[in-house]
Amino acid sequence: MSTYADLSFTSTDGLALYARDYPASSGPARLPVICLHGLTRNSADFDELAPWIAAQGRRVIALDVRGRGRSAHDPSPANYNPMIYAGDVIKLAHDLGIERAVFVGTSMGGIITMTLALRKLKLIAAAVLNDVGPIMSTKGLSRIAGYAGKGCALDSWDDAANYLRDINLSAFPANDSAEWRKWAERAFAQNEQGQLVLRYDPNIALPIQTGRLKPTSWMGRVAFRRLGRKRPLLLVRGALSDLVEEEQASYMRRAAPAMHYAEVPGVGHAPMLSEPPAREAIQRFLSQVD
Repeated sequence: MSTYADLSFTSTDGLALYARDYPASSGPARLPVICLHGLTRNSADFDELAPWIAAQGRRVIALDVRGRGRSAHDPSPANYNPMIYAGDVIKLAHDLGIERAVFVGTSMGGIITMTLALRKLKLIAAAVLNDVGPIMSTKGLSRIAGYAGKGCALDSWDDAANYLRDINLSAFPANDSAEWRKWAERAFAQNEQGQLVLRYDPNIALPIQTGRLKPTSWMGRVAFRRLGRKRPLLLVRGALSDLVEEEQASYMRRAAPAMHYAEVPGVGHAPMLSEPPAREAIQRFLSQVD
């Protein structure tokens, strides 16, 4: 597994933000990849995907969205919304001199990517949406709302692994104890009292807890059609997903007929993108970009 450099930058409203910067392997220059994680997750979710892509000759930037991981918590919870997140990505790209990139967006990260299609389409060379779209199932949204922002301090890594197992087992029934421990090490950090706490500001969950995050919107559908019709697009869907069920996936395939599609068997929301079917689809997709 390749190493990465810590990358710090400041948002336009002065918040200190963080990203992992995975250098490309030697070879001809290719478009970089920007990875955006899900609602309660962080850049560590890409610690298998990012070096794999970097080994194919692409620089990979994996962002901690504000309020997560090593990025600062926002004192104004109203800023936890896709328009602000998209602005942070634009600022990151500007600071790094990136004019075009391939985006990989998992869940919320895909919503941010679709928002970028409205705000700054020229930044997007191509996009991978991981188990998310402009129409989402209320079943999945309700499940996420049931746990997001409600974590408590835990005393051991076994407790942390069991917590993640309890809320994700239906989506990842084949995960073993070693995998849940790996997830725990990505999702939790030790506080000054020696307890393990989730690596995000609980306020990031307010939009989904209060119902402000809707299953669909006119603007979301416009953003998706704009992205799918003007840029190469791949949808990766977990076959067990309760957020992008067959109904939502069918809508996306009709709305964006040129969209590539891959389904990961035995996995729900959202694939980790380390699964062989996901890897094969992403490799084929990236080989057509540039």
